[in-house]
Amino acid sequence: MPTNLFLAYDLIHPGQNYHAVQTQIMHLGRWYKLQDSFYYVQTDMDMKAAHDFVRLAMDDSDKLAVIDARNAYVSNLPVGDLVALQQVFVRGPIYVPLPA
Repeated sequence: MPTNLFLAYDLIHPGQNYHAVQTQIMHLGRWYKLQDSFYYVQTDMDMKAAHDFVRLAMDDSDKLAVIDARNAYVSNLPVGDLVALQQVFVRGPIYVPLPA
């Protein structure tokens, strides 16, 4: 059964390989990038397995939180982001950039 998770991270100097960490998160399953270092993910992995999988792309000093996301309240998100977030598990990965 799929698990819904929030993942948040801080990459600490030296290193900071954002591309590697973001790619690892995207390989967990369906995802939505809520903020620069904050993702909502649906995966077949449990929390510990997802944590350990993402840690493979991180330096020892980097920080990672993996949180069960069965329900959530959000505020001050553009309507387009809310719609995209609701649809992420229907259509697959979506990233909605901020308007220019």
